[in-house]
Amino acid sequence: MPATIVLKNGKDHSLRRRHPWVFSGAIARMQGEPTEGEAVRVETQAGEVLGVGHYSGGGSIAVRMLDFGPAAELPTPDFWVKKLANAYALRQRLALTGTADTNVFRLVHAEGDGLPGLIIDVYGDVAVVQAHSVGMYRARPEIASALQVVFGDKLRSIYDKSSETVPGNAVADAKNGYLFGESTGAEHIVHENGHQFAVDWETGQKTGFFIDQRDNRALLARYSPGRRVLNTFCYTGGFSVYALEAGAELVHSVDSSKKAIALTERNAELSSHAERHAAYPEDVLSFLKNHSAEYDLLVLDPPAFAKHMGARHAALMGYKRLNASGIAHLAPGGLLFTFSCSQVVSPELFEGAVLAAAIEAGRPARILHRLTQPADHPVSLFHPEGAYLKGLVLAVE
Repeated sequence: MPATIVLKNGKDHSLRRRHPWVFSGAIARMQGEPTEGEAVRVETQAGEVLGVGHYSGGGSIAVRMLDFGPAAELPTPDFWVKKLANAYALRQRLALTGTADTNVFRLVHAEGDGLPGLIIDVYGDVAVVQAHSVGMYRARPEIASALQVVFGDKLRSIYDKSSETVPGNAVADAKNGYLFGESTGAEHIVHENGHQFAVDWETGQKTGFFIDQRDNRALLARYSPGRRVLNTFCYTGGFSVYALEAGAELVHSVDSSKKAIALTERNAELSSHAERHAAYPEDVLSFLKNHSAEYDLLVLDPPAFAKHMGARHAALMGYKRLNASGIAHLAPGGLLFTFSCSQVVSPELFEGAVLAAAIEAGRPARILHRLTQPADHPVSLFHPEGAYLKGLVLAVE
């Protein structure tokens, strides 16, 4: 029999609203001795079954729920197939599958797809899995088998990119590798909205490409013709390629990682407009301080400045400083695309930091767009914390 987590009286309300997290402070007692990552039942003091989830004894979130209600069953092979098939069906309805223009999409977005702790991105005929919980890490063989059932011969291989995301040392032998198929050793080229990108899921950041900026890159392309563009924290140069293809006068890309700059330069070559592109392997704030050039369009897309509430204030000060530096490099009438992917920074707080930056820079600015993550990064109505990406497009005088 599985272990059972019994909640304190009055601590069941969030689960009845289908919020997928059980915090450690809500637990009254445990029946049995669940191991890290084990699937457990969650009950009220009266013995009512509220659902099942993965147990985690090392953090504030003690259980990540996989299913709700008295009929909830422990995960079986059929459970994983149904969950992944449901996620795939949504992407099909979004017209993100089976098209020549785009073969890159997020298949599973953790809580947004009812699978807390799991990310799966698809690059053509390769699926890249990232487990962010021990429960999902231990379920990788079942997940890989289910992916093969759902995709059939459309899937050549499944790569596991979990070692850097499994919390703590709960899985001491965690390492990346292929769960199905193998590496071809060849450069892997994917397509997004008709643009080509070289993707390195084995050694690149995250799963290899920032899929969550797809719609925002397309918006930037609308404003790029004839403009001088600066793309900071460029990583693989997604915004840079869209700007080049749209007819930007010039595009400069900046990232502190030399490997990221190499990927950006490769992707600029794939666009056939590399003669209008220059890349700089520099710290972004140093680049902004040491270069006096003005740009007509500037992108600020930094990594998360805060991963927990304790770091939020420092993050807001960082966003203010960065945006003030960026605004200073915009020509009159220029456009600023500025982003935060810090989950603990709300859109309102981020907008306040950008407002403070504009005041410090002494530049009038108008909001043209408020931006967020695309539809293949869905947010569960019951888990608003899943909305992590926020952005603004400003017209700066």
